[in-house]
Formats: sequence, C-alpha cells, structure tokens
Amino acid sequence: MEFVATISIMPHKELLDPQGKAVLHGLHSLGLNKVSDVRIGKQISLKLEAQDETEAKGKVEEACKKLLANAIMEGYSYNIQSI
Repeated sequence: MEFVATISIMPHKELLDPQGKAVLHGLHSLGLNKVSDVRIGKQISLKLEAQDETEAKGKVEEACKKLLANAIMEGYSYNIQSI
C-alpha cells in the first residue's frame, strides 16, 4: 500500500525562536499588533510504501527520530493517509 505522511516539525516552546521573533517584529511593524507569538517550523511530505498503516507509522517515526527532527531542539507530529 502507498501512504502519504505529512510531518510538522516545530522548535520546542522553551527555546528561543529567532526567526519567529523576526517575523513577529515585522508583523508589528505592519500594524498587526494583536499577534503575540510566532513560531517558525517546517512541514515535510513523504510518500512511502508499507504493508499497513502501523508499518507506515513506524517508518515515519524512524525517519523523524533519526533524520528529520532534532529531538533536543524540536518536536514533531504527523498524519498518515493511504492513497
């Protein structure tokens, strides 16, 4: 079976997000003062083959833990859909 995994990777809330702070400052400069916090992350889409959804989740977990996310600085979540 084929699956598509959509992975969201975000910096931990406890860590400074300089890119997010720069965007927040820019938004305030545009007059959007009601915005109080910006966090910048990344979204990754993977197309993969697996026997079932459980195996697909295992592959996505492995990819996130070993390559895609830095566990010290980032957290991740994902959704998997069969195609």
